[in-house]
Parts: sequence; C-alpha cells; structure tokens
Amino acid sequence: MISYYVLLDDGGKNGVRFGCNDSLVGIAHETAAEGEALPAAVGALLRSPGRAALPEQDRELYNALAASRLKFLSGSFDGTTVTVYLAGTLRPGGACDLPRLEAQLTQTAVAAAGAIRAEIYVNGRSLADALALDH
Repeated sequence: MISYYVLLDDGGKNGVRFGCNDSLVGIAHETAAEGEALPAAVGALLRSPGRAALPEQDRELYNALAASRLKFLSGSFDGTTVTVYLAGTLRPGGACDLPRLEAQLTQTAVAAAGAIRAEIYVNGRSLADALALDH
C-alpha cells in the first residue's frame, strides 16, 4: 500500500508538482490484506506525526496532516469512486497546507482502492467544506 507525502518546494523534481511548488510523493508501506488497504493506507497517513515517523531516507517528506487529529471511520469503493469518512479536527499549518491535505488524502485513498476519484468527508462535511470552515 502507498501513502502520499509532500516534498516542500521541490517543484515536481521528485514527484507530481502541485500547490505551493511542492511535489507529491508516494511511500510504500507493508502490504495490507485484501480489503484492508484503504483503512491501512489512510490510517498510516493519519498516524504519521510529521517527519519523525517516516523511514530515515524519507525524513525530508512533510505530512500536512501531522497537526490534525483525525480518525478513519469507514470507506467504500463503487468501482470508480472511493469514499472515505473521517472524524476529528483538521489543523492546517497555513494556506499552503490546504492543497497538501487534500492531495495527500485524495491520492492515498485513490491508490489504496484503485479508484479514479475520491470523495473525502470529515465530520460529515466534504473535505473542501471542512478545509474552508477550519481555515
């Protein structure tokens, strides 16, 4: 399974360029059992407290979710769209963390489920609404 992290101000040199000139980089974790990839991948991302929890070679990666206190509630996949339900508090570290949070959660969910797109909900609100209200 893969969880996605951010290389700050990398400009797309080592991953997909997005947001504030950052790169989105996937980090492989131990493979989860069939049907457990989504909660395992999203859970790994939510548990990673910044750089310290990453393997030493990946410590320069940033986790925009590190200050947030979120819990994976459930997820489903309908063949094209993965839907993830989270509960807790989003705590972005500034305006640049908004696209980072969205990219990390969305790409991690899409990769875990093999989906085309993701819908993320936090406390029953869409991720976009939750980020707008928490910002």
